[in-house]
Amino acid sequence: MQKPILILGACGQIGTELTVELRKKHGSDNVVASDIREGSESLVNSGPFELLDATNYEAIEDVVMHYEIDEVYLMAAMLSATAEKFPMRAWNLNMGSLFNVLNLAKERKISKIFWPSSIAVFGPNTPKESTPQNTVMEPSTVYGISKQSGERWCEYYFRKFGVDVRSVRYPGLISWKTMPGGGTTDYAVEIYHEAIKKQSYECFLSEDTKLPMMYMDDAIRATISLMESPLDSVKVRSSYNLGSMSFTPAEVAQSIKEHIPDFEISYAPDFRQEIANSWPSSIDDSSARNEWGWRPKFDLNSTTAEMLANLDKTK
Repeated sequence: MQKPILILGACGQIGTELTVELRKKHGSDNVVASDIREGSESLVNSGPFELLDATNYEAIEDVVMHYEIDEVYLMAAMLSATAEKFPMRAWNLNMGSLFNVLNLAKERKISKIFWPSSIAVFGPNTPKESTPQNTVMEPSTVYGISKQSGERWCEYYFRKFGVDVRSVRYPGLISWKTMPGGGTTDYAVEIYHEAIKKQSYECFLSEDTKLPMMYMDDAIRATISLMESPLDSVKVRSSYNLGSMSFTPAEVAQSIKEHIPDFEISYAPDFRQEIANSWPSSIDDSSARNEWGWRPKFDLNSTTAEMLANLDKTK
């Protein structure tokens, strides 16, 4: 018998698609979506939905008790570019929501947590190529500082209180279904939308900025796969490196030109360039591959084909 799942931040870029996939897998009534605002009509109406502030412990506890929730996916967060504009709001949301679910698990009111970390935990002194699972971090952004702190707290709650919390460090995520939410890798989604609409795009990063990326289908599959892995397979309790592909704006533009020959790209780097410069260009995810069998399915060419074909259908 499937025990109910709660998704906090279900209306965001990842949460929206995660909700759909978990409802397909476990049944709509067994997946409670929640956010501080209502999302798409299809998400709100396809199963239980609660308006919920992830920083309000009592409100989360009420929902957990009401639905007899067993697992929580905490997807609510303020992302890198937005967090630089509102540092304290980002810290309070990103850390307060994490402590809320960790403490619910510590009190045995839920049994398992998924919490996403990010490549933002790494900093300018981190090895850029094939960034190892364990390495120098020293993040230089508000978002990265909150994620690095969160990793330490997740590991602490696991070792001190036996809390079963699981995490991956997401790279930049690419999806045609939902728009990104204020991150430094948002260009890799925007570029496809603009290619379909205008056959041109002005990129806020320089042409040779190479960053780790992942198609959303792979990210959702990795998330669910980690949560379904046996307890003794999950050996990393901070957060797993998660890799797929790495590319530059110039490379993704070239892959688009193979489908839309007239596509043109220009470059006007802004404050996000400095953030991108502090992040890895490729990821060593051998721990995830060896311990719970992670394998990506999408590369740049297949991602571009999927994005353009699906966006063309919805324009």
